[in-house]
Amino acid sequence: MSQIHAMSDDQVATELRKMTAFIRQEALEKAREIHLKADEEFSIEKSKLVRSETQRIDTEYEKKFTQAGMSQQITKSTLANKQRLRVLSARQELLDGLFEDTNKKLADTAGKDKGKYEEVLKNLILEGLYALNEKKVSVRCRKKDDEAVKKARDTAKEEYKKNMKGKEVEIVVDEKERLPEGSSGGVYILNGTGKIDINNTFEERLKLLETDALPYVRTTLFGENENRKFKD
Repeated sequence: MSQIHAMSDDQVATELRKMTAFIRQEALEKAREIHLKADEEFSIEKSKLVRSETQRIDTEYEKKFTQAGMSQQITKSTLANKQRLRVLSARQELLDGLFEDTNKKLADTAGKDKGKYEEVLKNLILEGLYALNEKKVSVRCRKKDDEAVKKARDTAKEEYKKNMKGKEVEIVVDEKERLPEGSSGGVYILNGTGKIDINNTFEERLKLLETDALPYVRTTLFGENENRKFKD
């Protein structure tokens, strides 16, 4: 028969201390494990937040940088257009002034050199005769040009007959309807019915010259490269 020995109080206390120490150690290990896990999760979340915020900042910076670049381009383009318009406006003023001065000089020439003016009138009338190719035409002019136009008419009539192999043409100087006295000169030629007309006044010829010769005038004044630079 085995003998059961009862544990003494000291032995019980010792066992309790062991059990308490074990439980405490387990608790410490568990607490340390939880702490490490919490630190790891905190680091992961912190990294995520840092990356997310960094990406947000980068995106915002890129957006603002792009907006700033576009704003700069718009400003440069606006300034360039304003400068271009100022240059074009100044050039147009110069060209307008040039043709205005030319118109005044045409009027002066018509009044100063009668022989040269009559030659010009003859050629203007001849041009109308060839274009209309009719038996009768009328010519309008300034009242003060009556004498010069009649002389030019007679010369033009003979030259026309000669060049057209004897074809006659009647040229009537219209004394009822006149060109304005403020006109620079020239003539207005109409066919027999008055339905077809040729405007050979100096003002009209200058307008044609302004249209046809403008590219050459611009090149002469401003240069080919500048014209290409500011071409519309």
